[in-house]
Amino acid sequence: MATQNPFNSILKSLEKPSGDGVFGNYYSLPALNDPRIDRLPYSIRILLESAIRNCDEFQVKSNDVEKIIDWENTSPKQVEIPFKPARVLLQDFTGVPAVVDLACMRDAMNKLGGDSNKINPLVPVDLVIDHSVQVDVARSENAVQANMELEFQRNKERFGFLKWGSNAFNNMLVVPPGSGIVHQVNLEYLGRVVFNTNGVLYPDSVVGTDSHTTMIDGLGVAGWGVGGIEAEATMLGQPMSMVLPGVVGFKLLGKLRDGVTATDLVLTVTQILRKHGVVGKFVEFYGEGMSELTLADRATIANMSPEYGATMGFFPVDHVTLQYLKLTGRSDETVSMIESYLRANKMFVDYSEPQVERVYSSYLELNLEDVDPCISGPKRPHDRVPLKEMKVDWHACLNNKVGFKGFAVPKESQNKVAEFTFNGTPAHLRHGDVVIAAITSCTNTSNPSVMLGAALVAKKARELGLQVKPWIKTSLAPGSGVVTKYLQRSGLQKYLNELGFNIVGYGCTTCIGNSGDINEAVASAITENDIVAAAVLSGNRNFEGRVHPLTRANYLASPPLVVAYALAGTVDIDFDTEPIGIGKDGTKIFFRDIWPSSEEIADVVQSSVLPDMFRETYNAITKGNPMWNNLSVPSGSLYAWDSDSTYIHEPPYFKDMSMSPPGAHGVKNAYCLLNFGDSITTDHISPAGSIHKDSPAARFLTERGVDRRDFNSYGSRRGNDEVMARGTFANIRIVNKFLNEVGPKTIHIPSGEKLSVFDAATKYKSSGHDTIILAGAEYGSGSSRDWAAKGPMLLGVKAVIAKSFERIHRSNLVGMGIIPLCFKPGEDAETLGLTGHERYTIDLPSNVSEIRPGQDVTVVTDNGKTFIATLRFDTEVELAYFNHGGILQYVIRNLINAKQ
Repeated sequence: MATQNPFNSILKSLEKPSGDGVFGNYYSLPALNDPRIDRLPYSIRILLESAIRNCDEFQVKSNDVEKIIDWENTSPKQVEIPFKPARVLLQDFTGVPAVVDLACMRDAMNKLGGDSNKINPLVPVDLVIDHSVQVDVARSENAVQANMELEFQRNKERFGFLKWGSNAFNNMLVVPPGSGIVHQVNLEYLGRVVFNTNGVLYPDSVVGTDSHTTMIDGLGVAGWGVGGIEAEATMLGQPMSMVLPGVVGFKLLGKLRDGVTATDLVLTVTQILRKHGVVGKFVEFYGEGMSELTLADRATIANMSPEYGATMGFFPVDHVTLQYLKLTGRSDETVSMIESYLRANKMFVDYSEPQVERVYSSYLELNLEDVDPCISGPKRPHDRVPLKEMKVDWHACLNNKVGFKGFAVPKESQNKVAEFTFNGTPAHLRHGDVVIAAITSCTNTSNPSVMLGAALVAKKARELGLQVKPWIKTSLAPGSGVVTKYLQRSGLQKYLNELGFNIVGYGCTTCIGNSGDINEAVASAITENDIVAAAVLSGNRNFEGRVHPLTRANYLASPPLVVAYALAGTVDIDFDTEPIGIGKDGTKIFFRDIWPSSEEIADVVQSSVLPDMFRETYNAITKGNPMWNNLSVPSGSLYAWDSDSTYIHEPPYFKDMSMSPPGAHGVKNAYCLLNFGDSITTDHISPAGSIHKDSPAARFLTERGVDRRDFNSYGSRRGNDEVMARGTFANIRIVNKFLNEVGPKTIHIPSGEKLSVFDAATKYKSSGHDTIILAGAEYGSGSSRDWAAKGPMLLGVKAVIAKSFERIHRSNLVGMGIIPLCFKPGEDAETLGLTGHERYTIDLPSNVSEIRPGQDVTVVTDNGKTFIATLRFDTEVELAYFNHGGILQYVIRNLINAKQ
């Protein structure tokens, strides 16, 4: 049982600098008088403070505090600690299923005789509706309003459900659609840096249901992505169980050369860290180069932590952070409290003072002067290509066999020209021609230097008479209304408009697959001639099939480079030697003619980005907008489910649930549903993007009278488990070893039929057969998506056997009761001679107390092959979830069993 906090003796009061009263009380790390604390990385100190403040000798124990203080010795040993984040961050695509689950849990609690009102967030929940921008209307002055009206038509029911949730549940703030991208809103508005709750001060920390929650690390707030399932447990007061991470110290020196952008830096850092290996670790940045990085530059680097594989890319709070807080409209009193608290608790970095040497698990160093302009692609974020090598790299990709850096286009077809007519005018496409150019994504749209840099490129290009080809779908989706204000103040928005980069809305667009349709004539030219068309976007993800089904080559680039490639119209260009276009006087215009200097950009940023812009923007957010405010929603703490709804549906997670846990279980004579190689991402697994007209989900919607034009995206229907189960493994680029083709099909082993994955899974389930999945390395990499675990569970998958798992996805599988297993090092399905046509039995004790985290398990097949795998339940808490059938069932039973 919980007891009084044993660390109350170090609870101190924090006086205001003026001497006029106190800010509040805080748990003082210096008062512990332990020299080990001074050597801890700043990111670990945040975990330490949380453990001390929440220590009750039940959920968090004194021994956990000691483990963290002794981090230098304990972190290499993979010890487990509990962590209670200060808040939870949701966005609408993951927020809807989270609120659906909370509503479901209330129903289950009610049926089991518990108090349903105990199902309520116990920590602040910030839910930002930001994935509601489909680029239907582009290249239009009225794009924002037109796209918003279409989104409200499509998503009225979903928006209404979230509005109900904001009223039904305590401690939940919902930021209405049209306000901005969740991570930029978090950075500019929601991030507290230091909380003051009931007179107790403590560091802000956050877990979010999107992997790019890490963007807030640039503000000195410890934050990372978790599965929606883990986030829901955190909301309900459960500590997160995590392995105490190693911390990579990344020292930055020097400053970026003229013309080199923050995006070039982050793509370089991503490649360095991928090579170093930082999965499951924190990365903490330090060094004299920090003073040369703006907060927005830091946030850009922190944002892409998932792409380099780290749990966090952390920038401790310093004077740059305080300046940004003032710039973004935080009050002087708030900033003073933040600085006073962090200084008092040794969590503030003052580079004007001598630095105590901190200990890191490993060390890296980068001189910022060595960073070159670059892009990444064509299929992965960490495949960086220096700009000067792009043309050569592109031709190598055309030649290479199909893979992450190859399209296997025959030599005789590489110069193919696809003729077509666009709006009555003759046009043509070649391999590498750009058909989508999008300034989008949280990674870059919060950074004034690259946004205004893009606008300066547009200005120079227009003054020289350059224009973008009309069939290229161009768009600009700022992360918040602040961007619009400073683009307008600078007088540069008009040049972006003239090139077709009109603002289409405020939210995630092309980077998440909300590209909208491209022109039918262009689409036909691509498909009929098998053209490898390109998209260039300022995003953080470019996996196959994500951006648009018809763009096989997708490159990540800074916003200024997005404009440059849109002007060139192709990625098959050497910017150093080939002209980007012909000017109004017939002269050749080169890249260097339109590229702004760092000084030019800095001058515009200085004169155009002002604190009042942030205050005005976020004051308006709290008032909502007319379409949101006019939404009529039901009242009541229990949701009235509509069985006919194709957007919001009660999932079967708690069907037939009783107070007795089902216990641990193995798998007997299971068939292999899918047989994968390496790098199967959550984009491959989870329903995402548009709903293909021939898919099981489309069939389901059609049978219920939904017109094809109203299918909407999978993301918008995340609140309906019947749609999402049908969209699981429905990615058109998925590669299944059972087939000699790319696509969302598999073989039903008993019959030999080739079926959609959903239909095959349904056939197995109806016959009473369990299924498993075989996979290679990095299974589940990419965005943290709860449906990448919920979907397989609903399909009847009982276990996944892989070479390795992405961190968040593995925990999500555990949360849904799916057994994760790893092949032993040096082994995989191929080396063991497994074809996937076998039947698999995994023996586990029925008593969970006989199972240990990380133990060896024997897997037996029906053809006599036997092998040893590692059971990837990594903590005792995960075993408890498994015993209960999943994390949500565990929470419900614990709440009912708790003393009233």
